[in-house]
Amino acid sequence: MQGRCCIIKVGRTFGELVVRRGDFEDWIRAGLGSDRAWRVVDAAAGASLPAPDELAAVVITGSHAMVSEAAPWSLGIERWLSGVLARRVPVLGICYGHQLLARACGGEVGFNPRGLELGCVEVRLSAAAHDDPLFGGLPDRFVAPVTHAQSVLRPPPGARVLAANDHDPHQALRLGASAWGVQFHPEFDREATQVYVDRQIDALGARGSEVEVVDTPEAAGLLQRFAALVSGR
Repeated sequence: MQGRCCIIKVGRTFGELVVRRGDFEDWIRAGLGSDRAWRVVDAAAGASLPAPDELAAVVITGSHAMVSEAAPWSLGIERWLSGVLARRVPVLGICYGHQLLARACGGEVGFNPRGLELGCVEVRLSAAAHDDPLFGGLPDRFVAPVTHAQSVLRPPPGARVLAANDHDPHQALRLGASAWGVQFHPEFDREATQVYVDRQIDALGARGSEVEVVDTPEAAGLLQRFAALVSGR
């Protein structure tokens, strides 16, 4: 597919991780493992978004911000996404990106009534995932890293739920012909997840004893799957 492949940066990880490991976009690039050049557009810092007709693919990062805050830059991405989706550009939204994508398509985002979800958790694929171009072939159950207080509370009309668990019934969505959102973090490795757990576990109180940090190869592989889909492999 011709055109630019862009990572839309909507937030920054903790400073200690940036120094040692780079930022969200660096982890995503490594996970994609693609021979294509992925340009980073720091939308949260005010960078201009590319014209939709120039794009070959888009990944939207996570963020420590909240979608419900409706920051001007975030609302700008929502409006921009309508043009991107109309052209059937492949899009993958991660965590904040997942929620933003759902809201742009008419869904509802807000604080999850079950509170913070943190650590490495099991997600279950739905029947709709079995023949999905991105999720097809994954195990029916796998473990994925999560750190989020907000969720997609109501998916957009026509969205297909691809994965869920008891905490969040919308862990992964397909929106239209070529867009996917995942509430979990395929770009996180064990070290990154541990830092997020260490920073937030006190907020869980008694539930903190249930948090696990393990390797998550199936979740991580989703980025390579997306890169292969973009390349037509």
